[in-house]
Amino acid sequence: MSNDKQLARFGFRFERGGTHSSRTMMLDELTALLSYVDRSKAKKADYLHAIEADNCLGKRSGKTRRLTYRHLAELYSLDTNHLLFRALLYFWQRDEEGRPMLALLATYARDSIFRTSASLILKAPKGSIITRDSVEERLDSLEPGRFSKATLKSTAQNINSSWTKSGHLTGRNKKTRSRATPTPGSAAYALLLGYLTGARGQGLFSTEYTKLLDCSKEQVIELAEQASRRGWITYKRVGNVIEVLFPSHINQQEQEWLREQG
Repeated sequence: MSNDKQLARFGFRFERGGTHSSRTMMLDELTALLSYVDRSKAKKADYLHAIEADNCLGKRSGKTRRLTYRHLAELYSLDTNHLLFRALLYFWQRDEEGRPMLALLATYARDSIFRTSASLILKAPKGSIITRDSVEERLDSLEPGRFSKATLKSTAQNINSSWTKSGHLTGRNKKTRSRATPTPGSAAYALLLGYLTGARGQGLFSTEYTKLLDCSKEQVIELAEQASRRGWITYKRVGNVIEVLFPSHINQQEQEWLREQG
């Protein structure tokens, strides 16, 4: 089984397209939905019913409700059979301040178009201007001619909007690189995502997921210690040897999948 297929079992997504070609990471809609369906054991069908039948997001037409559900399911899975969404819910309910970063981490793990923008944003110096044109150029350079000019423009706008929601950018029309604020919950979630991809020990603190936290390795370690004290993860350190485990999150079946990967 390919690595992508293995990770898909946990809820990662690798389809060529991505929701950002038509929407942002939809933080406001996700927040409203998870507030309305406030149950950790809710089924995917419960989220569908909340959006379509109950119209908890206040959409005007049935078509718009269905489309909204589809986009949210693409971005976040909305399926607790997927560890990626189950853990998102866990930290979402316990770390309100970390919600924008939690949403960004899940989006990054599931939206390939959004993923392509990360290196451009993260490498930009604090205070530098991130133009829509630079994001368009980044997208077009990876697959020249794939997107029309109109699609490139709207996709770049959506991508910049998501990075603004997470705190990596500031400004309405003129986007400036700023420093995002990670939290114990978002750090724990980033470490879990890295763990699922195969990172262990010290390596967990330098994955693509911890880079999204926008802080130093020392700060991630500090946040991991805080998350451990709250009982969200298990963090142990003896000298330079670090062990991070996720007993509250990974079930027996998923442990077996991880052993297969190893």
